[in-house]
Amino acid sequence: MKVIQNLWFDKDMDAAISLYTSLIPDSAVEWTSALPAESPSGPAGSVKIAAFTIGGQRYQAFEAHRSDAFNHTFSIVVECDTQAEIDRLWEALGEGGKFEQCGWLRDRWGVSWQISPKRLGELTRDPDRAKARRVAEAMLKMVKLDIAGLEAAAKG
Repeated sequence: MKVIQNLWFDKDMDAAISLYTSLIPDSAVEWTSALPAESPSGPAGSVKIAAFTIGGQRYQAFEAHRSDAFNHTFSIVVECDTQAEIDRLWEALGEGGKFEQCGWLRDRWGVSWQISPKRLGELTRDPDRAKARRVAEAMLKMVKLDIAGLEAAAKG
């Protein structure tokens, strides 16, 4: 048994997958194809399908007319070790999209991403709950997450 996330794009699926797999290590496009049968989304060949990995996680995608837009009920979380990784992903994924609070952004296709430092999880799980609260409060005021700012909040 395998669990695979699916993303359904209205258009530009190939461009989205190409960007995602170029930005994150251990990512690749496995295959792309067209649905060889007529479907509710169009005639044979009009629906594109792809399989790919992002950071070692398996995904598939469709490109076909859809009635539901991407929303915050599904997001891709990227846990980063350094501020440089956060900055690079933030700019590349956010280009043409929308930056949001607490390290969230929507890319130009509407997919929600959480670009988060690994250190945030460590600090918010700290046994010193006052420290963890200060870090969480600092994070809630940020748009792009800043490791130095989170560390400063942890120190009080």
